[in-house]
Amino acid sequence: MGINKGFLACDRTSKGDEVYTPFYAVDPIIKYVPKDFVIWLPFDEKWSAFYQTFVSLGYKVIRSCLSEGKDFFDYVPIEHYDVIISNPPFSIKDSVLKRLYLLNKPFMILLPITTLQGKERYKYFENGIQLLTFDSRIDYHTNGNFVSYTRGNHFGSAYFCRNILPKDLIIEKLTKYDKPLKKNNGQDNYNNNFDYCLFS
Repeated sequence: MGINKGFLACDRTSKGDEVYTPFYAVDPIIKYVPKDFVIWLPFDEKWSAFYQTFVSLGYKVIRSCLSEGKDFFDYVPIEHYDVIISNPPFSIKDSVLKRLYLLNKPFMILLPITTLQGKERYKYFENGIQLLTFDSRIDYHTNGNFVSYTRGNHFGSAYFCRNILPKDLIIEKLTKYDKPLKKNNGQDNYNNNFDYCLFS
C-alpha cells in the first residue's frame, strides 16, 4: 500500500488554513440553494468564490469576516438569513461545527472528508448531518496563489450540510477549470455595491 506523504507532511496548524475554494467547487452546490434564500458567508472576503458566484447569480448575500472585526463565534447578522455557506478554517472545525449546531440554521460547510470521524463531532452529527461529496478531490488555491489552484491535493473534501439537501448523501461530478479569485495585479474581480471575510 502506498503512503500518502502529502497527508503525513501537511500543516495541520492554523498556518495550514490558508486554502481557498476555487470557483469550480462552488458550482455543484448552487442547485441546492433556493433562489429566494438569503445566504450568510461568515468567513468570506469580497474576492471569495462563494461571494462572487452567488452575488453574480442574483442571490442576496450577507458577508462577514474576522479581518473586518466580525468573528463567527460572537457575531450574528442582524438581517434575516436562511443558510450558512463557507469554507471555514480547518484547524478549528470542531468549534465551527459546535457553533453551527447552536445557531440551528441550515448550513453547507466545506471540510476534509475525514471530519466524519471524531468523538467530539459525533455528538453533533447524531443530531443530523448530510454530505455532498465528489468523484475527485478538490484542489484549492494555496500559497497565496489567487490566480490558479494547486494541483494534486492530498485530502478529500465534502460539503457537510444540514437541512438543505434533498437526501443525506449526494455524490457530484467535479468539472475543474481555472478562474482567478483575484486578477493578476491582486485586484478583486468584482465590481458591485453588495457589501452586507478569512477563509473561503
